[in-house]
Amino acid sequence: MSQVLEFERCDLDIKSNKRSHHTEQNGEDRLIVRRGQPFSLVLHLKAGSPEFNPEETSFTLIVETGTVHCESDTKVSFGLKDSTDDKEWSASASKAPGNTVALNISSSPEAPIGLYSLSLLQQGQSTSLGAFVLLFNAWCPRDAVYMRSETKRQEYVLSQHGLLYRGSATRIHHKPWNFSQFEPGILDICLKILDEGLNVVSDTDQDCSERRSPVYITRVLSAMINSNDNEGVLVGEWAEFEDGVHPSTWIGSGDILRQWADSGPVCYGQCWVFAAVDCTVSRALGIPCRVVTNFSSAHDGNGNLLIEKMYDEDGERLEDPDSVWNFHVWVESWMARPDLEQAGFDGWQVSDATPQETSEGVFCCGPVPVSAIREGELTKKFDAPFVFAEVNADVVEYVKLSTGDFVKFSGSTDSIGQNISTKAVGRDKRRDITHHYKYPEGSEEERRVFEKAQHRNKLQKKACDIVPIDLQIKLAKNMVVGSDFEVYAVLANNCMVAKSCSFMLYARAVRYNSTRGASCGFISDTVTVTPGEEKLLFLKLKYSDYGKVISPDRMIQLTAFVNDKENREYHKAEKLIVLDEPDLEIKQCASLQLTGEARVGQPLTAELCLLNPLPEALQDCSFTLEGVGLTQEKPITIKYVSLVLQGGLNSTFYFFLKIVRTFGQSWCLCHFKSSQISFYLYIYMKEHQPYVIPIMRSGLNK
Repeated sequence: MSQVLEFERCDLDIKSNKRSHHTEQNGEDRLIVRRGQPFSLVLHLKAGSPEFNPEETSFTLIVETGTVHCESDTKVSFGLKDSTDDKEWSASASKAPGNTVALNISSSPEAPIGLYSLSLLQQGQSTSLGAFVLLFNAWCPRDAVYMRSETKRQEYVLSQHGLLYRGSATRIHHKPWNFSQFEPGILDICLKILDEGLNVVSDTDQDCSERRSPVYITRVLSAMINSNDNEGVLVGEWAEFEDGVHPSTWIGSGDILRQWADSGPVCYGQCWVFAAVDCTVSRALGIPCRVVTNFSSAHDGNGNLLIEKMYDEDGERLEDPDSVWNFHVWVESWMARPDLEQAGFDGWQVSDATPQETSEGVFCCGPVPVSAIREGELTKKFDAPFVFAEVNADVVEYVKLSTGDFVKFSGSTDSIGQNISTKAVGRDKRRDITHHYKYPEGSEEERRVFEKAQHRNKLQKKACDIVPIDLQIKLAKNMVVGSDFEVYAVLANNCMVAKSCSFMLYARAVRYNSTRGASCGFISDTVTVTPGEEKLLFLKLKYSDYGKVISPDRMIQLTAFVNDKENREYHKAEKLIVLDEPDLEIKQCASLQLTGEARVGQPLTAELCLLNPLPEALQDCSFTLEGVGLTQEKPITIKYVSLVLQGGLNSTFYFFLKIVRTFGQSWCLCHFKSSQISFYLYIYMKEHQPYVIPIMRSGLNK
């Protein structure tokens, strides 16, 4: 008969296990391990208990997760073996010094992730050994999220900081972001998000079992990061923000997730916020994840892989279900796709938490393999046609005549899906990954992909290289918020006959998702253009006009329109302006004046001096600071009613920081925001070393 051991306590060996499982950044309050990899415990026996003898002692271990337990993958019983098995739940034990038992446990690389209880059963008597959290394991070759490169694992699983890309295809801006996936309480919130999913209500045990699959988890997160169908994390808003936080104000995921856990859906988010929070939760659960920006991103409202733009005879845009966003942001997650039952679709998968269209009745999108988008495999799950159109749709433009008829006058086969961007591995640089999504426009491979996708709507290109009527928009060199500048349109007649036309140039504020705002400039003329002649139409954009109507995106849409009614010919040119933010003169911009030493528990003072570059007072100003281990979990916000800084005057601000905890290097993000301008800078720190504070320049000339 097997000896019955009497236990005094169980040492979960948290510090050592976290180090070997790459979870030490979560802190040392509880055991967090990754699946498919052994972890160790020490069982302390009571005085007088029989000693552990592998030949005479036998017991069973039980791990359970979820609320409904049955003998399935959510509740597993297993006994002792000579050694652990990396393919399934297993355990081995050996006698250790000091009347203790060394216990090694290996989880299945296909086990559901989540919170587990661990108990020991011997001769009908159960003893609780404690609890642990099990995560996906990018270091385990048998795990579906296995990633071979250590540098990529460091970037896509362990890095708590990143860059998000916004702007336009020709003027790309970056925004620093704190993912904060290892900050105190964040992992519990991420597990709570899974517990609030729609599938939990319909079948709790099935939902818990499905958590073994990163495909399932990624799809759940795509639905739960928005709140359209449930009490998800973020409320999307693209117009009015008075009763919430403007999306551009957020600088990290931690504050958003804590607010959701405390009081429900958080107001407000837009695509980059949805994606950044999705990335945080994915990394916290162990799924390698990165944020991706697609410039000139199509929203195909009717699924025909065409973006159809309608105009009236004066060049004004008519309402239609399709749109082209200046940029759109989603995430890619790394995983195998055994559910597709066909090789070639493992690796990066697109998912999108921004609520645009429903998928299987729910506002979510993906995951779909990036390779399926590139190869035109539109039958692969999930939502391949929608994502394919986002990066590869054609644009066709029509004029609606007074008779009600439509005349097709323009279009493009290569304007959608440009400069698809993500942060480079290990560097604060942009990496272009457009080639992951599609072959070069016009190549044989691209044509093959369109045929496979049954896309027959490619526009016919003119055989002649000479364009009869050439219409272009030209920009000023320096277009900075606060300045006046001039733009103009050029109309060239390459025909053999004169053309009499209405010539118009519009300027209108626009948001990044192509939502049109108020007009900020218009000029028109009736011109006769002789063969070979050019006509210019100038429009001066004044800050007093555009400053009142532009959004924080700082975007102005220019449209030149030519209407030759006699010959029923229409021509249009568009150009998007992303205004540069004015340079804020920052004292000692390479490093700020600091008082104190960068040590845990020691106070620091940072001095920032800046000069208002605008010809008016800055209104509703605030500084927000947030840093992993630096601002005690919640951002520090300092608000001012008005700053009047003109004629070379400046102001100095002081920030008081205290390093709570740190793991190697860290960032503290500082966001200055006013009703007119904003900027970011970050404080880069290594423990015991001085802070270095480079300014994050937003505009990049392309």
